[in-house]
Amino acid sequence: MTRKCNAVTILILQVTRIQIYSTDMTNLAPAASGTPADAPRPAPKRPIDQAAALGVSEGVWLTAHQSDARVIRLALPAAAIIEALPPLGTVMALTRNHACVHEKDGAYANIEINGGMGLVLNHEIDLRLFMGQWAHAFAVETPLDDGAIRHSLQFFDKAGVAIHKIFARPQTDMAAWRDLVSRFAVEGPLQPILAEPIAPPAADRPDAEIDVEALRDGWWKLADVHDFFALLRKQGVGRRQAMRLAGGPFSRAIPTDSLQAILEQAVARDVPIMCFVGNNGCIQIHSGPIRRVVPMGPWLNILDPGFNLHLRADLIAEAYAVWKPQTDSAVHSIELFDKDGLLIAQFFGERKPGQPELEGWKQIVEEVPAA
Repeated sequence: MTRKCNAVTILILQVTRIQIYSTDMTNLAPAASGTPADAPRPAPKRPIDQAAALGVSEGVWLTAHQSDARVIRLALPAAAIIEALPPLGTVMALTRNHACVHEKDGAYANIEINGGMGLVLNHEIDLRLFMGQWAHAFAVETPLDDGAIRHSLQFFDKAGVAIHKIFARPQTDMAAWRDLVSRFAVEGPLQPILAEPIAPPAADRPDAEIDVEALRDGWWKLADVHDFFALLRKQGVGRRQAMRLAGGPFSRAIPTDSLQAILEQAVARDVPIMCFVGNNGCIQIHSGPIRRVVPMGPWLNILDPGFNLHLRADLIAEAYAVWKPQTDSAVHSIELFDKDGLLIAQFFGERKPGQPELEGWKQIVEEVPAA
């Protein structure tokens, strides 16, 4: 377990710049089309949009501003709740950041949590957990227009920003769900979240202070992709900054609208992928083929049975095709960043440690034109 959690620590530290560092969620609201800024708009329906309309985080809205759903605070630590999930069977896991939502159906199994770091290593539900960020947990029962009740477990950081959510599916064992909620429910009136600010990440050092040759030399010597964060830390360079400075063969800027064509090629050539989306407390991974890529306004979606991805393509400010050497097989990836340098999502060809990279994925990445 120690070896696994060390790898988790490295992976989580690599994506800590994904964190949403404010409670301003307006960039997740659907973009208006030709509507004057001061024109009346219909009331937003999604919780995150309703929270943004009030200028608060979603967790604050859920516990202090809405009256439709029944909200039950659950006792921490959140790790104990996660470890109690296997009897529920099939559920939907949702992890998002400010620009991307990742949804997977499956069961929680092979759960290993050691202190602040954890893993869920089922093929369908594949998570890397940074439990120190999980500050609030709730069971939520939301009435729907058709009279049904949507059951969910929702976890937030200390600012009230969502880390991870779990939704019941028709196959879910609801008796086990009710037992879990009863076991962890906190008695007494619901206490609203008192949001605490989260400090933004330190700014990158000026480019002129970076030893680019040392960065490139260290990149050449990578034995494992998980060593990449250690390289960045040693050189005192930000992730996006490293992509920009290292140059070929390690990284090259690609057009910010490249992702749709990349995913469509993965569909057309039947190349299974890995898609990583995360925030400060959870990274969620899809591994496998994709079948249906659907653009809808600013959103680029994957709409497959058991896996949905919703990505705000208009928030991609920089995109890179990345190559990393390692002992068992070099790997290519696509990395997407927003205007502040926060990592939105990463895409790889599906592979397991010790296996060579898929030639089909390598070809797809190499065919993407430079920006």
